[in-house]
Amino acid sequence: MSKAVSKTETSSISRRDVLSAAFVAAATAAAVSAVNSSAKAADVSAASNNQSSARSHGGGISGSRITTRDGVEIYYKDWGPKDGPVVVLSHGWPLSSDSWEAQAFHLAANGFRVITHDRRGHGRSSQPWDGNDMDHYADDLADLINALDLKDIFLAGFSTGGGEISRYIGRHGTGRVAKAGLISAVPPLMVKTDKNPGGLPKEVFDGLQAASLKDRSKLYRDIASGPFFGFNRPGAVASQGMIDSFWLQGMTGGHKNTYDSIVAFSQTDFTEDLKTFDVPTLIIHGDDDQIVPIDAAARASKTLVPHAELKVYAGAPHGITDTHKDQLNADLLAFAKA
Repeated sequence: MSKAVSKTETSSISRRDVLSAAFVAAATAAAVSAVNSSAKAADVSAASNNQSSARSHGGGISGSRITTRDGVEIYYKDWGPKDGPVVVLSHGWPLSSDSWEAQAFHLAANGFRVITHDRRGHGRSSQPWDGNDMDHYADDLADLINALDLKDIFLAGFSTGGGEISRYIGRHGTGRVAKAGLISAVPPLMVKTDKNPGGLPKEVFDGLQAASLKDRSKLYRDIASGPFFGFNRPGAVASQGMIDSFWLQGMTGGHKNTYDSIVAFSQTDFTEDLKTFDVPTLIIHGDDDQIVPIDAAARASKTLVPHAELKVYAGAPHGITDTHKDQLNADLLAFAKA
């Protein structure tokens, strides 16, 4: 895989009609068996000290979990010094907070307090039948931030997580947010509409849901071994470890939750949310992203958040948190420190 070269772009959007090729192929696949993983134990006595404050914000703390205002348990990790500046990272579909571990480790090792969480229905969080949409995701994030009383946050989201943090800012503002980051992120809108002609046809996402119902285990393997990490490109050397990790995280998520989330990440319009971004913002995207192509995503978001800094990783795929982790770690740390 080619080494990435970072550059800052201010160019306008040029829509591409070839956006869907690899994603369409992945969306025809299918599933094998489910795997469950267990949450790490946490210090319950320390968490109990925060109970009264947390309840006043609509979320209770218990160990490494908070309970949202509608009774959903959200699992989270809290790494680094507790008095360090705060970074909150939101993960992509169908993954969990584990997908951020390289960045979380690096930032925590450099003095930041890093919070990552498993979205409702994903990873170690509970699997409610309903509420698998961006408004609930954003409100769950608000409950987590309020329960832990986090302030002056660098709030960043990868892929679907970029939608989650955008909707959070749109619904809850930036009172607790100092900086924002959109990493390989889905905003402003993935699906093709009359107002978004450069998006992907809805049939692509319908096919992805059909493949999830038919055999989601195979679907996850096909995505991970192909377009997600760019392993389908000539000369690419696939990492079985990355493929296995993607599959395990996906299969740990709820079947209904990850199914519903396909609609949430693909058909939610974040245009108005992005217009409310009033904090320093970093946008990072690979220009060979076959899952969330750059023109309809990062470059379109840049036009809606004109003060944002756009860094393009030349030749990089969607899954840059793994394939380009050293470069991404350095860029996130530099932005967090600035």
